[in-house]
Amino acid sequence: QVQLVESGGGLVQAGGSLRLSCEASGIIASIRAMGWYRQAPGKQRELVATIPRDGPTTYADSVEGRFSISRDNAKNTMYLQMYGLKPEDTAVYYCHALTLLLNHCWGQGTQVTVSS
Repeated sequence: QVQLVESGGGLVQAGGSLRLSCEASGIIASIRAMGWYRQAPGKQRELVATIPRDGPTTYADSVEGRFSISRDNAKNTMYLQMYGLKPEDTAVYYCHALTLLLNHCWGQGTQVTVSS
C-alpha cells in the first residue's frame, strides 16, 4: 500500500505562484507513476500532470508551460510548481499514485484558490 499526503495549497492572486507537495509512504518501490489531478466545484476530476518512474512528464493543455511536475526520490516527495495562476485553476488538487499492480492511490486533496 501507498499513502499520500498533500500540502502547499492556499489562496493566491491571479498571476501568482504556489508549490504543492505530495509525500509518499509505504511500499514506495511499487509506484509505477505519480501525478496530480484537480477537481473544481461542479466539475469532474481532471488530470493535470504525470511523472512516470521511467518516461517523460506530461501535462494537460490548460497548464502546459505554466506548471512543472517533479519528484525528489530521496525525500519520497512529488511537487507541482504552479506559475501564472488563473482563477480557472481554482480546485482541490489531488496527488495520485499508480502501483505496479495497477492500484490507484489518492491523497486527501489540498485546496487551491486563485482570486481575480
